Amino acid sequence: MNYVPPQLASETAPFPFDNSYARLPANFYARVEPTPVAEPWLIKFNRKLAEELGLEAEALERDGAAIFSGNKIPPGAEPLAMAYAGHQFGTFVPQLGDGRAILLGEVIDRSGKRRDIQLKGSGQTPYSRRGDGRAALGPVLREYIISEAMHALGIPTTRALAATVTGQPVYREQILPGAVFTRVAASHIRVGTFQFFAARGDMESVKTLADYVIERHYPELKDSEKPYFSLFKAVAARQAELIARWLHVGFIHGVMNTDNMTVSGETIDFGPCAFMDAYDPKKVFSSIDQFGRYAYANQPAIGQWNLARLAETLVPLFDPVADTAVNLANDALTEYGSIFQKHWLDGMRRKIGLATEEDGDLDLIQSLLTLMHEGNADFTLVFRRLAASAEDNGADPALVELFEKPGTVSPWLGDWRERLTRETLDTSARAAAMRTANPAFIPRNHRVEQAIDAATRDADFSLFEALLDVTSRPYEDRPEHEAYAAPPQAGEEVLQTFCGT
Repeated sequence: MNYVPPQLASETAPFPFDNSYARLPANFYARVEPTPVAEPWLIKFNRKLAEELGLEAEALERDGAAIFSGNKIPPGAEPLAMAYAGHQFGTFVPQLGDGRAILLGEVIDRSGKRRDIQLKGSGQTPYSRRGDGRAALGPVLREYIISEAMHALGIPTTRALAATVTGQPVYREQILPGAVFTRVAASHIRVGTFQFFAARGDMESVKTLADYVIERHYPELKDSEKPYFSLFKAVAARQAELIARWLHVGFIHGVMNTDNMTVSGETIDFGPCAFMDAYDPKKVFSSIDQFGRYAYANQPAIGQWNLARLAETLVPLFDPVADTAVNLANDALTEYGSIFQKHWLDGMRRKIGLATEEDGDLDLIQSLLTLMHEGNADFTLVFRRLAASAEDNGADPALVELFEKPGTVSPWLGDWRERLTRETLDTSARAAAMRTANPAFIPRNHRVEQAIDAATRDADFSLFEALLDVTSRPYEDRPEHEAYAAPPQAGEEVLQTFCGT
């Protein structure tokens, strides 16, 4: 089956839905409507994003509680739960699917890009297994905060359109207020979506899905000599860049299962994710990652592992000669490593103020990271204060005090300054460039937990709103919010984060 794009929906419609995924064969999804909730209340509506999507923001603000809770199905929506499989912590599960998420439909935004609108926590689907299909308020707020912070950091990500409380409880280890999160994505197609069909030996559906992905995300590949191999290489290249950018800001996804890797190259599923405070390459926050499979420094290799699973589903389409197809896949997986290394090293050069390339740069960067690890130094603050040191040698004390043994940093600073003598930018321009690569503010874990606790216990959303505001402009110095740049104090550190299911 060849995917044929439809005409663009009318921009005058309140919800200009144009649901291409719903036009795929019936085995790609299950049609299901959200389960109504008791007393919905709209906590947060992202009006700016709504306008970007071409939605009628005023209508959504008026009726948003009903729409974003699933109580009211907007005209043109075709609710469905997507089918997919996945490797979870290395173990293959042949059927997962949207167990607590329902895709309302798709819109063409004002820039001409197709975007999914999905309700998460909107009730049971045929893929719920024994789950209730619901979401608790805490995970909804976490995903809202972190997805919008990632967007502000310039990292490809799903977006937050709305958060709504349901007026009824969900039952986890304790009774918690229920909520629904409205997520926007380039698409929700995952590595696991391909695995779902490949596990059933359904190569016709694998090909149909690949054609659809090419049309939707990589139309420039349609006329390629080997379009499916070109698709795989393109997905791998986007993942290499994405994961490099995670590492540049100290982000740990926490659950990089193949059903949590999109083929569009967006970050998806902010469950037990977190940003590091003190730098530690082995850092793990996720309570379910008991053996560190998805630790900070393991993420590039896991990305490659996940891509190998995608290659297994597509390799019959790469070339009619099996050995040739496998060799193509292996070459592309090797190339992924080179692409990742280039993006990571280029980004780290920018973080320490280097605009040119020299052979010793990797050693210089690795030396700093080693000192940070040994000195228990805060990842975000070190690089932000390094920008100040690039502009003024007198700023060094504020930097070195971040290390448990400040004297160990001085030799590195000398080597760094010697390297800067071979750069052409003046000190002010260099410092300004470094500040665009090193955020002042990230959604620190203790701040996220404080916002969640206040909202869950007292229905107080002021900390949630404040954190959204601070992280919406992460690269600006805002002295009035200086406390949000600080690492946790004794007793505030968050050691574990949890999945919302």
